[in-house]
Amino acid sequence: MATDRRAATLGRIWLSGFALGGLVAGPAAAQSNAAADATPTASSPMSAIDWLSHSLKSAPRDGPVGSTAPVTGAGGIEDIAVLSLDAPSADTLGLLTPDRTGLPRDLWGKTPEPELAQALRAMPLDQLPALRELSLTLLLAELNPPQIETPSQRNQLFLARIDRLLDMGALEQANALLGQAGTASPEIFRRSFDVALLLGQENRACKIIERTPGIAPSYAARVFCLARNGQWDTAELTYGTGAALGQIPQEDRSLLEQFLDPALAEEAGDAPPPDHVTPLAFKMMEAIGQPLPTATLPLAFAQADLTENNGWKSQLEAAERLARAGVLDPNRLLGLYTERKAAASGALWDRVSAVSALDEALEASDADKVATALPDAYDVMASEDLAPVLGALFGDQLAGMDLPGRAGRLAYELSLLTPNYEENARKGTQSSAQAALLKGLAAGDTSATPATGARDQALKAVFDAPPGAAPDRYKGLLPDQLGLALIEAIGDVGDGAKGDYPRLQDGLSLLRLAGLETVARRAAIELIVLGDRG
Repeated sequence: MATDRRAATLGRIWLSGFALGGLVAGPAAAQSNAAADATPTASSPMSAIDWLSHSLKSAPRDGPVGSTAPVTGAGGIEDIAVLSLDAPSADTLGLLTPDRTGLPRDLWGKTPEPELAQALRAMPLDQLPALRELSLTLLLAELNPPQIETPSQRNQLFLARIDRLLDMGALEQANALLGQAGTASPEIFRRSFDVALLLGQENRACKIIERTPGIAPSYAARVFCLARNGQWDTAELTYGTGAALGQIPQEDRSLLEQFLDPALAEEAGDAPPPDHVTPLAFKMMEAIGQPLPTATLPLAFAQADLTENNGWKSQLEAAERLARAGVLDPNRLLGLYTERKAAASGALWDRVSAVSALDEALEASDADKVATALPDAYDVMASEDLAPVLGALFGDQLAGMDLPGRAGRLAYELSLLTPNYEENARKGTQSSAQAALLKGLAAGDTSATPATGARDQALKAVFDAPPGAAPDRYKGLLPDQLGLALIEAIGDVGDGAKGDYPRLQDGLSLLRLAGLETVARRAAIELIVLGDRG
């Protein structure tokens, strides 16, 4: 199949392919869909800490606490242990080593851990593809831990990294990072448990709870896992104990009762969805035969729709959401697009048909068919903020193609949305002023290239000369807080692209000064290509 050949050509493993300069996949910065994807309402974004399962305090106990292990199916949830300042830290863990990222191991420098954790959680979700890749790299990088003043601050950065990955919908990456941390910490396991539920790996998580009941993030999680492990009588006993102790919120009790008693679920009919949809509530609604649609839930829930248990349409919609956010291999979306013929017309099915037609035209090396199919595919994909995905899939094949009119311009611009942007720019045959500026940006030297318009002139000013002194905006952070400066620069480029061009210039200049030349060039190119549609 064409998809298999393309995947073999690209030759990457998506989980670990987020080194700087990797594959582009994600929306333009000034677009709002990514924010909408992460929230059930347009006005109040829901972060990972809003929907993660709630850890519960231990139930009150009389007398001294013994040293015996907790009794399976009863008792409270274990307290978090107190660690010394020199105890091992999960903050050092990462999937990308310094030699892969090019980042210094001491990137966090002297920035206090709580400040870094807050900065990571505040990073915008709506980013240019190049900046999203950099954000993922910072989240997945193996680095020295930041400074802490008290033991309670340890692992705050690690938890913030996981929460940001969950906000981005990057469950597979979060799962791999959590796997390195183990299950000793209740706060870490709480996240691991929820990720396992959304990835369909609840049996693995429940086996851990079976071995160590006190690690369960809540009574409801313990009840769920006892049932999943076939211990229904103990599950009912634990539910009764938890309810009597006030350890199970009232809003969870009806759902748990129906989960434990299928006959009761059948008699109750369709239940209203929970006000607070956690992965556990989501999974139990599915178990009682009332699965919740994921379109209005945080982006991470879309991962649950990618399994073959779901229909083709549900898989397509979920894959588009995740590919738009830059956390799904675009070839997986292409595989779904080309899996079969479109079932109807309009919206989603138009994208299926148009992308399949372009794929077939390129595989046949038929320039006339490509010239016809490309504008159609671009229009339907760009309308859903999926133009970067189209570039990631076909940009290298389109590079150097001599196509007429608009198709030729689109082919050239999409060819710049790949890691081979510099080579593809040299292959281009476009002769417009904008094409010349793009070629200069791809080469990292715009000194001989004219630019019109405030935005393009601002971009040209950044690349007219090699990087110089650090912008004043970051001087208070350099050199000892380079990581925090990079986090701020990511936000500055994104916000500056909306019209604050001095801020845009500062952010790009810092990226260049920090050695992230490829990121800066690609971000500048994306601002032009993804901002100028038509």
